[in-house]
Amino acid sequence: MSDPTRTATPTLTHVRLGTAPDSWGVWFPDDPQQVPWHRFLDEAAAAGYTAVELGPYGYLPTHAEQLRDELGRRGLTLTGATAGTALHRGGDTLATTLPECREIARLLTALDAPYLITLPAMYTDLHTGELLEPAELTGEQWHTLGTAQSKLGRILLDESGVRQMFHPHADTHVADEPSIDRFLEVSDPDTVWLCLDTGHVAYAGGDNRAIVARHPSRIGYVHLKSVDPVVLARVRAERMSFADAVQAGTMVEPDAGEPHMPALLADLDALGVPLTAIVEHDMYPAPPGAPLPIAARTCRYYTKQGLTGGR
Repeated sequence: MSDPTRTATPTLTHVRLGTAPDSWGVWFPDDPQQVPWHRFLDEAAAAGYTAVELGPYGYLPTHAEQLRDELGRRGLTLTGATAGTALHRGGDTLATTLPECREIARLLTALDAPYLITLPAMYTDLHTGELLEPAELTGEQWHTLGTAQSKLGRILLDESGVRQMFHPHADTHVADEPSIDRFLEVSDPDTVWLCLDTGHVAYAGGDNRAIVARHPSRIGYVHLKSVDPVVLARVRAERMSFADAVQAGTMVEPDAGEPHMPALLADLDALGVPLTAIVEHDMYPAPPGAPLPIAARTCRYYTKQGLTGGR
């Protein structure tokens, strides 16, 4: 006889779980405060994951055969990679961005990973919070941004079959709901999809579920991140830089923060299309030994929510 007090695990058939070097405190290709790449891969597998994102290009091996071997012997597959952009600035920025994007796309294609996640440039200094450029784009800059990201997406698709997933980010021109809406209006739905980063949306005061409801056809990839609202209020009051906000503990484990994941995951699964959901728990620089237990608990949490991809 079944136990009527036991809660059944939800069935989410379309959302696949993975993790990223970001959850081990990795923000840069090379940094003495970061764990070695082989330790990240070992611990990602030990935490229960079967899929990982590449992280900053150059952190994990970039030779396709070596990367395939290192992933394979740990039972891991690659889902995608990230690349920084600043295409709102116009001029030759698309031309200077293309070589790295093409190089990353070639690696992705070799490992059957179809997603390149593009991040816009921050208008504040990551560490000091100093304003580097105006926080608002002009109408012309919005047009430039949308046109250039659309062209980048077309080139990636035509040359490599890689799909561009645009990633809103804290302290960039595309972060909150109105700016996400506007970006999706000015970009081509055939070449640009949205990487919904749940934490960055919450950090900017947005409603993830509302974005999914308004733009169901544009959701192509997910970064799972949770924000502590109490810490976030202090971050805003003290006008912390993003790096300081991370060190203050703004990003937390999913059952301790916002957004409310079960409802959001149900919304995403209801879209009825395959989605990759990568856990990103910002903690740069990570205290030694801290990432693995957090990653293991987080993997168990999402597996219990019904996501596939855990061991």
